[in-house]
Order: sequence, then C-alpha cells, then structure tokens
Amino acid sequence: MRALVAKLVRCAGVSIVSTSVSLTILGVLVATRTMAAGWANVVATTVGTVPSFELNRRWVWARTGRPSLWAEIAPFCALSFAGLALSSVAVGAAASWAAAAQLGTTGRTVFVELANVGTFGCLWVVQFALLDRVLFRPRPVLVGQDRA
Repeated sequence: MRALVAKLVRCAGVSIVSTSVSLTILGVLVATRTMAAGWANVVATTVGTVPSFELNRRWVWARTGRPSLWAEIAPFCALSFAGLALSSVAVGAAASWAAAAQLGTTGRTVFVELANVGTFGCLWVVQFALLDRVLFRPRPVLVGQDRA
C-alpha cells in the first residue's frame, strides 16, 4: 500500500509539472488570440505530453533504458490524445460560452483553462490506473534475463 501511495504522489507531482506547462502555453495562446482555443489546446497538450511521458516513465514507474515506440510511446500518446479530444470539446464549449457571455480576455482565458483542467482532472484517475496496470506494469523476469 505504501508503494502505491508513493506512486500516486509522484504521479500527482508529474501532473502538476505537465499541467503547468500546458496551461502556460494554453493561456498565452488564448490570451494573445494567437490561435483559436481548440487549436491552442492541441498545441498545449502536445507540448505537455513530452514531460508527462518522460517523468511518468522514469520517476513514477522507474523505467530505465530506451523507451519502446510501440509498447510505451504510442500507447501513452494515444491515451494523452484521447484526453485531448475530450478536453478540446470542453475548451471549445467554454470559449463559445465566454464569447456569448461577452467576457473579456481574462474571463475567456480563465474559462478555457478551467475547462482544460476539469477535463484532464476527471481523466487523471483513469490514466493512472491504465499506466500502472497496463502500460508500465511490471514485466516478468525470465530466467537468465536481467530486468531493464
């Protein structure tokens, strides 16, 4: 139980880092109106996925060595981009609502970021379970092989 709690705490720390990266980018892109909120969310999530993968893999699940493209990177990205699809719907709805309510730049940015955080927050528990039980589950050690 102690190991699971430690893993949850480390995973929450990773989420804080990757969410901070994503929200900073999302906030800047939305506030400056560089791109539409939906596209800004795509860019922000894509950039935030890189530290999320590396920190989760190395720090939370203690994986070392070169990551496998098909066994680790592709599934992690698929999971992240499934979350992106859901958050993009929420971000688009929040931006539309903010525009209809005639909110200023700050109000619009806050609602868009809340939609992003709310969506990914709801998905966090599911993501942790999938990473722990499927993607980064302990690999069996075969006789005569070292664990990598």
